Amino acid sequence: MTAIGRATAALLLTVALALVSAPIAAAELRDITLTLVRHAQSAGNASGLIDSSTPGPALTDLGRREAEASTAALRGKGNSYDGVYASTMIRTQQTAQPMAAALREPIVVLPGLREIEAGDYEGLPEADAATTYAAAPLRWLSGDRAARIPGSIDGNEFDARYDEAVQAIYDSGDSNAVAYSHGAATMMWVAMNVRGVDPGTFLTAPMQNTGYFVIRGNPVDGWELVASRMSP
Repeated sequence: MTAIGRATAALLLTVALALVSAPIAAAELRDITLTLVRHAQSAGNASGLIDSSTPGPALTDLGRREAEASTAALRGKGNSYDGVYASTMIRTQQTAQPMAAALREPIVVLPGLREIEAGDYEGLPEADAATTYAAAPLRWLSGDRAARIPGSIDGNEFDARYDEAVQAIYDSGDSNAVAYSHGAATMMWVAMNVRGVDPGTFLTAPMQNTGYFVIRGNPVDGWELVASRMSP
């Protein structure tokens, strides 16, 4: 066979393999349901100060009751969760504990679910967050993802790490997972990645403790909002 003939044969083989593998790849792409839950009340919440440190403060007594109530409410809706995830922060893991115990599932810790670091605004009053901590994230929603929280991350860095966590949940094989995260992180990622969401509502009705979003889809085709509850 001539060199031209060998090159042609190689090209045809490459095309054939691509055609054979394409339907297989498409068949492997599946949709999952993912419920993103904000943690219950922590000592940081109760202090009124911004606390995005890791591992951060634990739940208060009220927070532990909220975690139990949230588990009962979510399971009462007939949800058959097959995976439980939480961030590296104590408050999300403690909020996830009643659900994990009820399902007899381990809590899988994913760093990408952690709160957006406050940087230079750490320890300042939460009441001033709109003009301090949240100023750059609000610019992310208008398309300026290069905006950086002083001493912290920008929108591209945040989105990439949360995407990584969601991808890990998808790759686990779970089809109906529940993941415990944080208010700012969850609202920002949902606003940046989920269809059917009006980010403007977050300004007037921000996510409260144990609020949640239910989304369905996959990391390739994207995500659709199925349901949400911004307050307990």
